[in-house]
Amino acid sequence: MTLLTPRPGILDIAPYVPGESKAAPGVAETMKLSSNESALGASPKAKAAYAKLVEELHRYPDGAAAELRAALGKHHGLDPARIVCGAGSDELIALLVKAYAGPGDEVLFSQYGFLMYPIAALAHGATPVKAPETDYTANVDALLAKATPRTKMVFLANPNNPTGTFLPAAEVKRLREGLREDIVLVIDAAYAEYVVRNDYTSGAELVDQYGNVVMTRTFSKIYGLAALRLGWAYCPAEVSDVLNRIRGPFNVTAAAQVAGIAALNDVAFTDKARAHNDIWRPWLEAEARKLGFEVVPSVGNFVLIRCGGRLDAIDAALKAKGVIGRRVAAYGIADGLRITIGTEAENRAVIDGLKALGR
Repeated sequence: MTLLTPRPGILDIAPYVPGESKAAPGVAETMKLSSNESALGASPKAKAAYAKLVEELHRYPDGAAAELRAALGKHHGLDPARIVCGAGSDELIALLVKAYAGPGDEVLFSQYGFLMYPIAALAHGATPVKAPETDYTANVDALLAKATPRTKMVFLANPNNPTGTFLPAAEVKRLREGLREDIVLVIDAAYAEYVVRNDYTSGAELVDQYGNVVMTRTFSKIYGLAALRLGWAYCPAEVSDVLNRIRGPFNVTAAAQVAGIAALNDVAFTDKARAHNDIWRPWLEAEARKLGFEVVPSVGNFVLIRCGGRLDAIDAALKAKGVIGRRVAAYGIADGLRITIGTEAENRAVIDGLKALGR
């Protein structure tokens, strides 16, 4: 027995469970499509930059990530001074809640929003609040209706994980204009690089326009650097100052910084990854629908398949072929299976597995 008691809210957290990575015993090849990782992996230039750093492992990284922030600013046309880098966007999400919400405050997000939002809220004593979605898509009116005097932060994953849906730019702006000035709106644009629609915004222009909007991004998806844990936030100057006061002094490794810069500069490889997704996501969606499955329309590098009462059988059949998807019951979608867009062979294996079961 122990007399140690964690802060209120900590024991209410359901620990985040990553996507599985092992297929059924005896399966020769594992096709991991559970974590929305890039089908093409990392840029060869990023790999080379990472490998070159091996003789510098005894050196501390640049705590300010100055070169990386400059590269991000140049690539996206943003002010580097208002960019804060982190160990994945997860760290930045947690830092934002730590800075602006606590006991007695509410953190608002949509019904099927990213699981790290309630985890971060509870970890810092705030109350997570969900707003209902419409057709697996965030609803601005529902979010605004759930805002109260206690609301201090609103998270909008755009595109959303695990549904793959998004809000168009006009709706995102309407959300911001409906919120009080003292509420921080965090636009989590982890999958922005995959979106090719002309009515989409990652939110960067809203950061410049308003004093209470933050945009978060990651190198874990299209850039294929998930193992290095690299994310960044574009903030109003006041917010970036706050985040820099509370983040760890060396929170981004040197390897992540050099690989991130190289990945940004390899535009051709990023374009190749996006083009691959543009071909195979619609193909996978269409083939699954032909088999009678409900597929939520996605703009990310994954699709959400509704399996009805056959989720266990479908998941088992796919694993028997080496295909690992992601169940999303933790998000409240009990019959959902999220499938990352993989290589051609992996995508075809998914459909072959579904064909074996039918509907």
